[in-house]
Amino acid sequence: MQHLKVHSDPRVVEVFDRYPAKVRNKMDHLRRLILEAANELEEVKELEETLKWGEPSYIAKKGTTIRIDWKEKHPDQYAMYFQCTSLMVPSIKMAYGDNFRYEGTRALIFSLDEPLPETELKNCIKAGLTYHRVKHLPMLGL
Repeated sequence: MQHLKVHSDPRVVEVFDRYPAKVRNKMDHLRRLILEAANELEEVKELEETLKWGEPSYIAKKGTTIRIDWKEKHPDQYAMYFQCTSLMVPSIKMAYGDNFRYEGTRALIFSLDEPLPETELKNCIKAGLTYHRVKHLPMLGL
């Protein structure tokens, strides 16, 4: 069933290795969810794992960039970022409301001490990876 080809920039591993252990586990979990979601989408054949603004980033041919990161200035949280001019975060807010915390129109914010709403998050990731195919749908089809 695995059909996904991942092109990984080796510098991504270096970024993950610099995270504190507790954070690294959470970031690894986000990465796994992104890879799982991509692999579940028949139309996504290849995924680029690279760095944008020094942050691990994931890009599919018909998608928008999904970035993930943890920052020292907010040590108890980590985030998933989308292009702020996209419809991603506004659509996620309409579809899932309080299931997530938000930063403006650019990010979903997660607490290091709380479990992720995995089903909903994978749906959001799938919308991001197919963004240019779903951006015309109400709430991106979420």
